[in-house]
Amino acid sequence: MRIAYIAAGAAGMYCGACIHDNTLATALAQLGHDVPLIPTYTPTRTDERNVSLPRVFFGGVNVYLQQKFALFRHTPWWLDRVLDSPALLRLASRFAGRTHPAELGELTVSMLRAEEGNQRKELKKLIAWLKGHVRPQIVCLTNALLVGLAREIKRELRVPVICGLPGEDLFLDGLPEPSRAQAHALLRDRSRDADGFIAMSHYYADLMANYLGVGRERIHVVWPGLNLDGCKLRPRTTNHESRVTIGYFARIAPEKGLHLLCEAYRLLRQIPGVRPTRLRAGGWLGDRDYLSAIERDMTAWGLAGEFEYVGELDRERKIEFLQSLDLFSMPTVHPEPKGLPVLEAMANGAPVVQPDHGAFPELIRATGGGVLVKPKDPQALADGLATLVRDDVLRAELGRHGLEMVHRDFSDQRMAEQTLEIFRAYLAKRR
Repeated sequence: MRIAYIAAGAAGMYCGACIHDNTLATALAQLGHDVPLIPTYTPTRTDERNVSLPRVFFGGVNVYLQQKFALFRHTPWWLDRVLDSPALLRLASRFAGRTHPAELGELTVSMLRAEEGNQRKELKKLIAWLKGHVRPQIVCLTNALLVGLAREIKRELRVPVICGLPGEDLFLDGLPEPSRAQAHALLRDRSRDADGFIAMSHYYADLMANYLGVGRERIHVVWPGLNLDGCKLRPRTTNHESRVTIGYFARIAPEKGLHLLCEAYRLLRQIPGVRPTRLRAGGWLGDRDYLSAIERDMTAWGLAGEFEYVGELDRERKIEFLQSLDLFSMPTVHPEPKGLPVLEAMANGAPVVQPDHGAFPELIRATGGGVLVKPKDPQALADGLATLVRDDVLRAELGRHGLEMVHRDFSDQRMAEQTLEIFRAYLAKRR
């Protein structure tokens, strides 16, 4: 099967959606399919071998200039290729966070308008390249913010278009008005052009059916799959006098909830009889000021010596980090649509304590690898952590069970096979 997989780069950060896309494209190729992974906006970044193409479509510099200045909507394609240089896009990504929210909203609206928007030239280039070089049987757009492309792709290529749903609502709801309302209306309109959608949890499928105004039967669920090479169980703490290590690994940003975990850790250390602990955090540093505030709080609480930020880690070091943990928690503020870091922790034998919202309840039910607590409640999180800190037997049992279930039901191969079943069904309908 020839599958054009069109992914959105994340401006140089480690992004769960980018890692998922790269893992899925790799697994599909290992099953014998032709799957070019086509970046848009910026090159993708992943902690595994990056299988995306070296060429970027809808390059962030071109997209921005075409939005701001009409002249760039008519420049020759050869000049656009210069501005789409991956090296230039990586450099430009360093300044992406300085874009004004109002401009970002206007750009989002224009991209959803696609062939009617300011970036229509970029869409023509993508379609010409797909026709000449890929000739796909099916096209997969990795998120709903790209769904505006579906109408012209279907008209020109006459193939099914499937759209992924990795977690767009948080971004869209953060846009300023009137762009937010305009983008939502366009999203609902353009979603009719996609043949089907794939979400990574039943929670998010239900939410997005309402958000997009599409029938729930059009949204399929394929749980995230992991490359499990190197993931295994290592002996954890069993000595009642030894220190228990609590860990966090995700983007260092408020929505992922590291501040809640730190507050819960402070409360945990005040519970009588709780054994010595420490808190270690890692992940892409999305907000330096946010981490600095956390470090100041931990110092003010007299806990600076028990907290460590280990930085960004490559795949090998990430696995070593996860295998060193006795417990894991990523207490997101916003309901999580997929939960990749939680699955990665369980894949390496670390039991988890997670808020009872988003995708986490179904992941815990499916794996038995952790416990759920009241969301956005540091005391409830502290109590959940305390339960497992005190009980070595329960902690080990949850860790083993979670690892077994993740290795059985959340592999990259299973994710690829389930995705292929969906693609084949839409190809059969088209025939």
